[in-house]
Amino acid sequence: MSVPPSLQLPPEARPTRIPAGAGDLAALVAEPPQDVPPRTPVLLVPGYTGSKEDFLPILGPLARSGRRTVAIDLRGQHESGGPEDPAAYTIAALAKDVAEVLAGLGDSAHLVGHSFGGLVGRRAVLDGSRPASLTLLGSGPGALGGQRAALVELMRQVLDDGGVPALADAAAAADRSNPKYSGVAADVMAFLHQRLLNSPAAALRTMGEQLVTAVDETDELRATGVPVLVAHGETDDAWSPDAQRRMAERLGASYVCIAGSVHSPACEAPDATVETLLSFWAPYDVM
Repeated sequence: MSVPPSLQLPPEARPTRIPAGAGDLAALVAEPPQDVPPRTPVLLVPGYTGSKEDFLPILGPLARSGRRTVAIDLRGQHESGGPEDPAAYTIAALAKDVAEVLAGLGDSAHLVGHSFGGLVGRRAVLDGSRPASLTLLGSGPGALGGQRAALVELMRQVLDDGGVPALADAAAAADRSNPKYSGVAADVMAFLHQRLLNSPAAALRTMGEQLVTAVDETDELRATGVPVLVAHGETDDAWSPDAQRRMAERLGASYVCIAGSVHSPACEAPDATVETLLSFWAPYDVM
C-alpha cells in the first residue's frame, strides 16, 4: 500500500464528498490560487487498499499550477464506504463512478490512475469517457502477478478466516516488523490501520480478485486515441518496469521512469512526479 509521508492537508485542499451513481464518494479537492491562470483540472484515482491520501504530497503543487485537483476514495475505500455486495467493486462498476466524477469536472480533465486505479481509469476510457489525457502510474497491462499477487491471495485467506479486523491487525503487525516502516510517524501508522478497517470485506475481496485476473486491454486503449502517459518508479515491485515500458510502446504512449521511487511515486518522489505530470499535460491542456 502507499504510505503518505504526512497526513497534513496542504492549504489549498479541503475534504468533501462528490456525487456518483451509487452514492457520494469521499474526496480531497485542492483549488488553484485566484491569481494563477486556470488550467485543465485533474482527477486522481488510488490503487488497491489505497485512498485519496496517497496523493497528499502532490495536491498542493498541482493546484498551484492552476489546476483544480480532485483525489477520491473509490467506492469501498476508506471514507467512501460501500455495501457488502461484490458487484459494487468490479472494475466496470468502479469505472462508472470515475466517469461520473470526470463528467462533473467539466468538458475534459486529466485522469491519473495509480496501480489498480489505472485499470479502473482505463476501463472508464474504454467505456466512453474522454479525458484530456490518461496517466497510468505504476499500473500494468493486465493481471498483477508475482509476489504482489501472492500477497493478494494471502489477504483473501485472512479475510475468509477472520474478516477485515483480522486482516487489519495482520497488516499492522507486518508493518511494525518491516524496517521500511521504522521512520513512519505514529499517526500515519494509525491511519494505515484504520483505512484498512474501514474497507468492506466484499470490496477488499472483489478488488483483489479483479486485480489478479484483469485482462490485457492495451490495444483497445490505444484505439481510443486518448493521449496516455505510462510512468512508474524505477524499482516498481508490482508490474515490472520492463512490463510497463513494453505497454507504453504498444500504446504509442509517453513514458517516464521516476527515480527514487518504488510503487508509489506520488508519496516517494512527489517533486519528480509533479514535474512528470505537468510536462506531459502541457500539450493537452484546455485553457
